[in-house]
Amino acid sequence: MAFENPPRERIKELLAGASNVAVVGLSDKPDRVSYMVAEAMQKKGYRIIPVNPTVSGSILGEACYASLSDIPEPVDIVNVFRRSEQVVPVAKEAVKIGAKVFWLQQGIFNEEAADIARAGGLEVIMDRCIKVEDSILLPGGK
Repeated sequence: MAFENPPRERIKELLAGASNVAVVGLSDKPDRVSYMVAEAMQKKGYRIIPVNPTVSGSILGEACYASLSDIPEPVDIVNVFRRSEQVVPVAKEAVKIGAKVFWLQQGIFNEEAADIARAGGLEVIMDRCIKVEDSILLPGGK
């Protein structure tokens, strides 16, 4: 059976109920899409937790972690900015940390990663921009 994202009403519920969003592949460069999306989500009230093994220090005023497993607090959404062929290990780690949602940004799609995440109890959204969905579904904020 082909993958289908949850209905929009469910995506709205997931966003409304989320606080901590770990952004895997978040760049520290303000001209990158990952930075712009994370910054917009931060301004909407989400706590952004940067995950990037090549950045030491912080991004958007938040401590940056090398991996999801290094984050010392619960994560609601794992938002991924990595190439499709690189997301299977991220899905496994998202399951390991007990995240609630595995979200692959627009242009990112991997059925194997989706199967791993779903088998681990996560809801999966692929090939959708979290910022766009949030703007459409929660225009007034959370």
